[in-house]
Amino acid sequence: MPIVGRRRGSKVKGIQFTVMVVGASGTGRTTFVNTLCESEVLEHKVIDSPETANVEEGITIKPANVELEEDGIRISLTIVDTPGFGDNIDNEHTFQEIVTYLERQYDDILAEQSRIKRNPRFRDNRVHALLYFIPPTGHALREMDIELMRRLSPRVNVIPVIGRADSLTPNELRAFKKRVMEDIEYYDIPVYNFPYDIEEDDEETIQDNMELRALLPFAVIGSEDVIEIEGEPVRARIYPWGIAEVDNPQHSDFVRLRGAILGSHLGDLKSLTEDVLYETYRTEKLSRTVSDNRHSQVLPEDLANQSVRLKEEQLRRDEEKLREVELRVQREINEKRQELMAKEESLRNLESRLAGHASQPTSPY
Repeated sequence: MPIVGRRRGSKVKGIQFTVMVVGASGTGRTTFVNTLCESEVLEHKVIDSPETANVEEGITIKPANVELEEDGIRISLTIVDTPGFGDNIDNEHTFQEIVTYLERQYDDILAEQSRIKRNPRFRDNRVHALLYFIPPTGHALREMDIELMRRLSPRVNVIPVIGRADSLTPNELRAFKKRVMEDIEYYDIPVYNFPYDIEEDDEETIQDNMELRALLPFAVIGSEDVIEIEGEPVRARIYPWGIAEVDNPQHSDFVRLRGAILGSHLGDLKSLTEDVLYETYRTEKLSRTVSDNRHSQVLPEDLANQSVRLKEEQLRRDEEKLREVELRVQREINEKRQELMAKEESLRNLESRLAGHASQPTSPY
């Protein structure tokens, strides 16, 4: 059942907001983020060589901070990218990595709230919205899409997005959207569906939320290129059949999605994260802790130490990944060095043969 909640105001000076973006390579995730922030926040993946193109590197979770201003309100935005998701044959590990990251942010604030003396510089890194990029297959949700959204929705506000929507015709896109939402309803996936209360919310809020709900999943186009149309700069993608404009509502849902997550529904996403999702996790965590420690007293320091241990474990995992990358790079360097030495040896032999041939006396006949 979709998360139920009421839209709340977001007009607060200096807002801290965190968005996680998840999607397989080629779904337009990186371009979308750079378009959203109007700067190169994320780097595009570059395959160094065909020999390493099939290497499964696994998922990497990378937070990046950027300062934005929306309607005169400063937003300290954190984008949590997940390169490597969906690129492996078995993605079970990637699911768990994302869940662990989300829960670790909850553990950090739970430990901080449990301290007698709070840290004035503590930063709340809870993820308020997760944009899940669905590949524009035109068919239906894949098993991986269903499993990911089902696992993550209890911990974060999941908003489904169709990336690179300009690869589908308008009719194909409408049919695809319909099938995706039918799957979400059939599998009872609680995505963020822009909730409203008919009895408490005003007509404008209700109408706005109904329109946004009708757009799910958002079909977006991203572009870091600007072209000129009728003397005006426009972010767009140029194709042989025409131009797809990022900010044109007839071409893309980009403007409505950006306005919702960074404007009208930013406050509601934060409130649902803090008052519903985090409190649910907190209750579950404390219940498990009490159950596991029936005969011992649970102290605030214990929760803080547990958070530290979780961070240390994650650090060890990150170090192991780094060592694996270093070893792979070292192996590649050694292979290249051996190839170079072999080529140099071959060149020396060739030069020696040429020199011997040149030193032989030339026959007058």
